[in-house]
Amino acid sequence: MQRRKFSREFKLEAVRLIKDRGVAVAQAARDLDLHENVLRKWVRELSTDPQHAFPGHGQMKPEQQEIDRRARKWRS
Repeated sequence: MQRRKFSREFKLEAVRLIKDRGVAVAQAARDLDLHENVLRKWVRELSTDPQHAFPGHGQMKPEQQEIDRRARKWRS
C-alpha cells in the first residue's frame, strides 16, 4: 500500500475543523478517512510552529536546514 500525501491546505483545513469548528478529533478523523494520531500530530505541529508547519515535500524547516548544512560541513 502506498503512503498517502496531503497538501498543506488539506492539513490546515483538517486542523481548522477541530480548532475553529469544534469537531472532535475522532469524528474529524473518521470524516476525513485519517488515523486519529495523524490528525493529532497535525494539530500539535500547527500549534508548535504555525509559520513553518507543513513545509511541503522537499522543503525543510529552517532548523532542519541548519542541521543539514552542519552535517554536510562535518562530512567534508
